[in-house]
Amino acid sequence: MVRLDKIYTRTGDKGQTSLSTGEKVPKWHPRVAAYGTVDELNAALGVAALEAGGDMLIQIRRIQNDLFDLGADLATPDRGRVLEWTPLRIIATQVTRLEEEIDAMNESIAPLDSFILPGGSRLAAQLHVARTLCRRAERAMVELASMENEPVTAEALAFVNRLSDWLFVAGRAANNDGADDVKWLPGANR
Repeated sequence: MVRLDKIYTRTGDKGQTSLSTGEKVPKWHPRVAAYGTVDELNAALGVAALEAGGDMLIQIRRIQNDLFDLGADLATPDRGRVLEWTPLRIIATQVTRLEEEIDAMNESIAPLDSFILPGGSRLAAQLHVARTLCRRAERAMVELASMENEPVTAEALAFVNRLSDWLFVAGRAANNDGADDVKWLPGANR
């Protein structure tokens, strides 16, 4: 369990931060950028949750919790060292749950016949903002994983990829199951 008695520590005043392993890295480190973007995504979902209700609100809140799990996963790279605790990792069932929710939401949504613009309802627009942040987090994680000695688990990568799909479908669901989607009109303003 986490317990924070004091919020400021002054340890970051010189541009360094500590990973969960105790390893010190600069605040601009790609790993910090990756979990920082996950945090931005979580904040965007907090705004979307203000507009959501019912199952959508329950799912968003669960995803926000999963995003903290993802941040913990990213902040604890497996570099082969023995730790005094078992690191929290994204697991396959978290990815599967997203897939099941995508399939359930998608059942009542008509297939796309055009690309759609972010918008429609306020909730849909906020979910699309979250989707773009999710894609940025994914790019940061993939870049991190491509670096030497900067492991990212396969489940974490699958989770963030699937979450962007979930956010897209949830945006359509928030637009009256796609009926209120704003369609892209290619070349409409020439």
